[in-house]
Amino acid sequence: MQGEEQYLAGKHPVLEALKAGRALNKIWVSEQAQRSLVAPILEEAKARGVVVQTADKRKLDQLVPDLPHQGIVAQAAAAAYYEVDDLLARAAERGEPPLLVLLDEVEDPHNLGSVLRTADCTGVHGVIVPKRRSASLTAVVAKTSAGAVEYVPVARVANLVQTIEKLKEAGVWVAGAAGEAPGDVYRANLTGPLAVVIGNEGRGLSRLVRESCDFLVSLPMFGRINSLNASVAAGVILYEAVRQRRAVPAAGGAPTASGDGHAPA
Repeated sequence: MQGEEQYLAGKHPVLEALKAGRALNKIWVSEQAQRSLVAPILEEAKARGVVVQTADKRKLDQLVPDLPHQGIVAQAAAAAYYEVDDLLARAAERGEPPLLVLLDEVEDPHNLGSVLRTADCTGVHGVIVPKRRSASLTAVVAKTSAGAVEYVPVARVANLVQTIEKLKEAGVWVAGAAGEAPGDVYRANLTGPLAVVIGNEGRGLSRLVRESCDFLVSLPMFGRINSLNASVAAGVILYEAVRQRRAVPAAGGAPTASGDGHAPA
């Protein structure tokens, strides 16, 4: 699925877009840009036949008025969205149990960008967002993700609850992050096919999404603030999943454990 063209700003988003083979119409480089920033981009752009033009910094400021651009801006084709089946196929191609992230109305593009960056680092096979009340793949997301938007496929779905049910039918266990969950993430089994659901920045998980999850996990809190930023919570849970998977390689199905195999012991 395609949207309108967009602008990418900064060294990492532009360079990673080039490396990933994304269609770039043009790159503008400020006359004042640091040579150390520009050189890798110029080299990659030349190899891929992308036009590069020098421009006054004021022009770049006008193109991306709300983004720090480091003197580098590119006009890119819209980022592509994927189907949920594509994400599952990606895991199968790698011979790995699926590891997915679902975002339940996460509206801050900075949070989406941060989640994509963490998802790339933790080997997540894809991120799923609803079409309504969710941040989309904008230049802000690309900038915040430090280029990870080029490598982590994002699927947009009409109904998150129906998608959860579809994942369950495919053998994926669904864990919702909820502060009031009785069991914390360190006592949950995260080694099999897994989708982690992160809720809205203020409201958390919606009722229907919460009820659709196989189990809920919380993060232990010891301070006076009782919640974490959505992208930080996602990072903690995903790295716990990575730790468990490295310690006990998953066999593809639900692992053997007490209880239902995934709920906290």
